[in-house]
Amino acid sequence: MSEKVMLVDDEDAIREILGLSIADLGYEVHTAANGPEALEALDVFRPAIVLTDIKMPGMDGIELLGRIKAHNPDIEVIMISGHGDMDLVVQSLQREALDFITKPIRDELLISALKRAAEKISMRRQLREHTQNLERIVKEKSAKLVELERQLAVGQVVEGLSSAMRCLAETCDEGMGYFNELPCFISIHNRYLEVVAVNQLYGERLGMMVGKNSWEVYSGRHGSGNACPVAKTIEEGKGQRSRETLLDAQGNDVPVIVHTAPILNKDGMVELVIEMSVDVTEVERLQEELRHAREKFMRLFDAVPCTIEVVDREHNIVEANRRFRQDFGETRGGKCFELFKHREDPCQECPITLTFEDGQSHQWETAVTTRDGQQRIVLIQTAPVHGETGEIEQVMEISTDITQIRQLQDHLTSLGLMLGSMSHGVKGLLTSLDGGVYKVDAGLRRDDPERLRQGWAIVKDKIGRIRKMVLDILYYAKSRESEFQTVDLAAFAGDLAAIIEPKASQKGVGFLLEAAPGLGEADLDETAMSAALVNFLENAVDACTEDDAKPHHEVVLAVSAQEGKIRFEIRDDGMGMDQETREKMFSLFFSSKGSRGTGLGLFISNQVVERHGGTIAVDSEFGRGTSIVVTIPRRQDG
Repeated sequence: MSEKVMLVDDEDAIREILGLSIADLGYEVHTAANGPEALEALDVFRPAIVLTDIKMPGMDGIELLGRIKAHNPDIEVIMISGHGDMDLVVQSLQREALDFITKPIRDELLISALKRAAEKISMRRQLREHTQNLERIVKEKSAKLVELERQLAVGQVVEGLSSAMRCLAETCDEGMGYFNELPCFISIHNRYLEVVAVNQLYGERLGMMVGKNSWEVYSGRHGSGNACPVAKTIEEGKGQRSRETLLDAQGNDVPVIVHTAPILNKDGMVELVIEMSVDVTEVERLQEELRHAREKFMRLFDAVPCTIEVVDREHNIVEANRRFRQDFGETRGGKCFELFKHREDPCQECPITLTFEDGQSHQWETAVTTRDGQQRIVLIQTAPVHGETGEIEQVMEISTDITQIRQLQDHLTSLGLMLGSMSHGVKGLLTSLDGGVYKVDAGLRRDDPERLRQGWAIVKDKIGRIRKMVLDILYYAKSRESEFQTVDLAAFAGDLAAIIEPKASQKGVGFLLEAAPGLGEADLDETAMSAALVNFLENAVDACTEDDAKPHHEVVLAVSAQEGKIRFEIRDDGMGMDQETREKMFSLFFSSKGSRGTGLGLFISNQVVERHGGTIAVDSEFGRGTSIVVTIPRRQDG
């Protein structure tokens, strides 16, 4: 028999490695990180052996040993210590620890300690079994003596009971007595399957069946061969319980729950059977109404034009409506934060958690991603679901898609918000520009070419950043028609390289242009597409700059043609993105650069590619780099 072993240690690595070693020895293992967690698991896991570290924060191993022995003295406890302290050994043994082993734990010591514990437990079990067998033998002998004494009185008791039931039967037959007060059908049958007495309600509703066969009151039974509950009771000698259908005096069906009980004579034979039938017509009517109400509720639940899910305290989805299943799949049992946010843990401002804590309804506006990759802005409302005891067992979460509303609001208000948030950045750029102009002036006055060069580099950089910022604002604030023209793709790729290569070189990042031969021409809004691709390239350079884990980085721009389409691929080996960042990267005002980003660049780049009838594919993993593929048609219709 494999014993259950609980391992208690505050070090994750020791729990994992030592737990695997114990499991390999054939034991069932449960681990706990501290004393309170181990005590909480005692009644659930029920270990036979506990291995516990002595030195642990909070409750140490000595205290845990005492608590375990107080809870169940039969649990064998093996103490583990990284220090060979004799005082600890003495304290452990005084508290009835089985063994004491030190770290690092050698396999032979562990095997030996567990084997001694298992042998001691086995011996204790054998001793208990022997003791129980002795007790059982004593009880059996005593029971036989008692049985002999009781047999003398059994016949008298049965006979008295039979007489009492005959009196009750006579009482029912006369329409009087306690049976007439009961709100159910009561009848008494003899061993020949004849009705010998009924109560008043039985006679009024089902007719006077006294003297008739027991099965005649049942619907669909036409003889003793088709055994009714009374026949089964006489045949088996024990009571029956079943759902049946009776026929009332007008021949209508009456659904009932039937209970029967045998009345034995002094020879132990069934002499009479008492039958009690409870009319469940009203119950079935209420059940049918409940079924219709549930169906109506589910139709309403599924017809609501928003997603609804019910979540338990572990954030598992236990119920969801049709709209939710359409958007996120058959997800019962999945975590809400995994489906909505693709996170590994709950959101920091989770309204579900707040509702479980205070029992109040909470609202939250956030972005979620459907199973087909569509991003939506939703307004979430939560409501507590109380159980029979009044405690909050679940939380219902209703999510309304407000993406279009927010897009309209963003279109009207985002420019002002953006200008306000960018004012500090503009001020800094102007200050830097003043510094560059000052250096240029100083270089001209002093005829200092080096100072003049430094100042002009600052002026060019800041003018370029201001120009990009202004163009982004104008592009977003003013809708413009795309101006397509035939562009030489090789020259276009060369211009992109000329823009990015100096910036990459300045930041210590390599740049490589891979332009396939024979690219030919394509219809492009050259200014817009150039800005869009430069955004991707600059982000790639920044991702490499922010990654300190690699000694060298490189950004690659690969341009190729395939089946009437042009393919631009931007690859980097920088820091990469997690899934949540990938899903939000084209959202308005979303930036992973903090105060250095406006949140407009990639949003505008995505719009430019869409206006060209193209697509963007992103493949990125945090710590391993990013690949962005922009595919657009070579020719634009019209």
